[in-house]
Amino acid sequence: MKKSILATSLLALGLAAPAAAEISVNVGAIGVMPNDDSANLPVIESVAGLSAGTTGVTVDDNWQLGITFDYKIDPNWTLELVAATPFKHEIEGTGALAGLKIGETKHLPPTLLAQYHFDLDNDAIDPFVGFGVNYTTFFDEKVSPELGATLTDLAVITADDDVELALSSSWGFAMQAGVNFKLNEKWGVHFMVSRMAIDTVADVRINGATAESVAVDIDPTVAMLGIRYSF
Repeated sequence: MKKSILATSLLALGLAAPAAAEISVNVGAIGVMPNDDSANLPVIESVAGLSAGTTGVTVDDNWQLGITFDYKIDPNWTLELVAATPFKHEIEGTGALAGLKIGETKHLPPTLLAQYHFDLDNDAIDPFVGFGVNYTTFFDEKVSPELGATLTDLAVITADDDVELALSSSWGFAMQAGVNFKLNEKWGVHFMVSRMAIDTVADVRINGATAESVAVDIDPTVAMLGIRYSF
């Protein structure tokens, strides 16, 4: 699925770009910094004797190797595909569950943006803004030993039970602003900051049956600083 989405996006960019279009690749550090907000965990609250609405979850930051592909259609418009090596996030409890490690997950958030580049009459500085769509797929979800021990202490599970964590995929918008600095005809520096809408539902499953679901709005700020090469 992930390879198909990436291949389709690249094909779409290739078809959209005219033969004379300038193609650039940006490679560097890219970070996902969640601005998360979640629903509470009513089942955990009930079995643990906690007040309703006093629990939630949060997701930590992560940095990876980012790569973006730019197809310059004309002096003002560019299509950009944002990709990266898989991000890995720790999921922890908040409120009455603060400090409890829930689990971890990996995700890939390929994002396609249409950029508008401003004309400053300066070939060395190229500021831009963008708007597009993001698809995020989660995988390799794992329940933490701490959550398993907590559920065991609460008599929710036994040592023979299988506990899993599953996160749903997400479609959402993406907004972006950044600037390219030209060093010479081929090389430059790329910097961008994006805000992406990533909403998921995290399910805790016991022996294949969902025991708890929590909606999480991750909505991260994504920043990248990298080296730019134009073909």
